Amino acid sequence: MSGDADPSDDELAAAWGAATESGVEATRVLNQAEIDSLLGFDDGSGNGGDARSGIQRIISSGLVSYERLPMLEIVFDRLVRIMSTSLRNFTSDNVEVSIDNILSLRFGDYLNSIPLPAMLAVFKAEEWDNYGLMVIDSAMIYSIVDVLLGGRRGTAAMRIEGRPYTTIERTLVERLIHVVLADLSASFDPICPVTFRYERLEVNPRFATISRLSNAAVLARLRIDMEDRGGRMELLLPYATLEPVRELLLQQFMGEKFGRDSIWETHLAEELWNTEVELEALLDEQVMQLSDVLALRPGSQLLLNVLPGAPVQLRCGGRPLYEGRVGRRKNRVAVRIERDIPHAPVASRQG
Repeated sequence: MSGDADPSDDELAAAWGAATESGVEATRVLNQAEIDSLLGFDDGSGNGGDARSGIQRIISSGLVSYERLPMLEIVFDRLVRIMSTSLRNFTSDNVEVSIDNILSLRFGDYLNSIPLPAMLAVFKAEEWDNYGLMVIDSAMIYSIVDVLLGGRRGTAAMRIEGRPYTTIERTLVERLIHVVLADLSASFDPICPVTFRYERLEVNPRFATISRLSNAAVLARLRIDMEDRGGRMELLLPYATLEPVRELLLQQFMGEKFGRDSIWETHLAEELWNTEVELEALLDEQVMQLSDVLALRPGSQLLLNVLPGAPVQLRCGGRPLYEGRVGRRKNRVAVRIERDIPHAPVASRQG
């Protein structure tokens, strides 16, 4: 121990020693400063207020272990490509869309981190019966208004802060939202058809609460550049919204066609056409006792319950396919197919 110890430490040690010598059980109550030190809380002085330790770091950790959804990343990549085309047609300008990052976080943490002013669009996934959130920042709002109203190219959009958004601005942004939601629906089509319907537009994050604050969500940050103008757009989908297609999003497919390999499919189809299969002509089926079967000898006769000229079944692997009649063609016994036998549903066969 150093020689410049705090006198309060010596007093505390003396108090504990006296209690121990007297045989009295120590029941000292910790004060608030000692509780804060034990749990890792401090006043933030001297370290920028960013150092966290102990239980505080465990409690405030926004991400613990959310499962990755590989297929969702492909969906967002597809969304970027579709949006690049649709926004060019929407704005009649050169538009570049890129994705900054995709991360998982708590819904409440995201609401507290939204830079204001911004527009928050709430949309609903009809088939999944749940909601999502689209956030358009101030720079993107003024840029899209400037572009759609004929602003000059090569000049940055003029931003006027400190006032609410006008009806014209809200209407133009709603048109942009409808275009993006249609592209998002098209991005999910190869996995599961879903319709994203626009619900309402908010400017206060408290009114755009679509999930519990502690629930997990997936956030995709998109950057939209229109020459010297542009901004950011963020798509947030709670895990509860993606739950109906969770199994599909967990799959790991590679490529544009979501796991399909047209070369392999074509090769497999060609080889299947050249596969040899064995057909059986079934004249009759009988149920016999085991003693009768064991009593059969060379020369024994089996009486079939069919008449001459009765139709026979053609089977492949025990499954009836066709029905025909037995005849003769060029000194060979032949079967002429007369009709197909319809296949019974799987449920009825198992029943």
